Amino acid sequence: MRNASDYLKVYSKKGTFLLELDLPAYCSIYQVASGKKISKSTFADNYFGLQSFFITPRIYKFNVTTKKLAIYNEIESPINPENYEVTQIWYPSKDGTKVSMFLAHKKGLTRDGNNPTLLCGYGGFNIPIKPPYLKFSRFFWLKKGGIIALANLRGGSEYGEQWHRDGMLEKKQNVFDDFIYAAKWLIQNRYTSKDHLAIFGRSNGGLLTGAVLTQQPELFAAVYIGVPLLDMIRYHLFKIARYWIPEYGSSENKEQFDYLLKYSPYHNVKKGTAYPATMLVTAASDSRVDANHAMKMAAALQWATSSDEPIVLFVEQQAGHGVGKPLNQLVKTETDMYAFLGWKSGLKLD
Repeated sequence: MRNASDYLKVYSKKGTFLLELDLPAYCSIYQVASGKKISKSTFADNYFGLQSFFITPRIYKFNVTTKKLAIYNEIESPINPENYEVTQIWYPSKDGTKVSMFLAHKKGLTRDGNNPTLLCGYGGFNIPIKPPYLKFSRFFWLKKGGIIALANLRGGSEYGEQWHRDGMLEKKQNVFDDFIYAAKWLIQNRYTSKDHLAIFGRSNGGLLTGAVLTQQPELFAAVYIGVPLLDMIRYHLFKIARYWIPEYGSSENKEQFDYLLKYSPYHNVKKGTAYPATMLVTAASDSRVDANHAMKMAAALQWATSSDEPIVLFVEQQAGHGVGKPLNQLVKTETDMYAFLGWKSGLKLD
């Protein structure tokens, strides 16, 4: 991985560098496999999957003898990628650290501060945010003139293990600062404004959006908090969350209690604050993150807010942490989410 995007280099059996494959810019690679052997330890054809923002998941074939790279199989894209563009920018976080962010939108975008923008992040567990294939619901956002922004926050693995360590335990606030400063950069550079900026996060990303909601509520028009951790003082007492203590820490440790309490979203809801429109989504059968997090947070926000913006809670029945949903349930979930975020950020939904 280089600058949050995958690449492939070819080496000889003795470790000598031969070449770097010419791949699309800003891509993710998955499922590398080998084909027919031409010797005891050499395969003639090697296969790998690749996807990018406007490239549907496809399989490439590389022949080690001819050095030829070709598309072996691909799915036809439902949109014309020539109408859209992706850029990667770098912005300074609160402490001056440079953080990268991908921006996807229609070509010819006018930077007047009026573009509905969906800012997404994760920032944890050494998991990188690499260029994904933008599924239909996100294509809808772009087709209607919106922007998709993916921030490569500390806590992930985009820039090595230190990048991960700088976003865990007592340094978790760095992740929230990185996300807040991504939002500020988008506003300052007139890609969007606070009236058109929506944010999205699930699981650890739900902790992220919950934390920045309580720290900078005035920055956002709409907030999505999916299957989240929000009570960071008691999180380790429910389901399998005790296994995440090495990432977050535990309130049973005095030093860790202090920094957890400082950012724990549930404990930082303040009465009389004008909170933006917020959708909390959880699942009754989630085996990883207990539904009580979203339920308590929804109640706290509804009690505390001084604004007229909606605070809504969806509890999905017969659903877990997001994996294995049937298509009809996925469609409903995505429709509800994008309709809510689009409505509050000014996306044209007609």
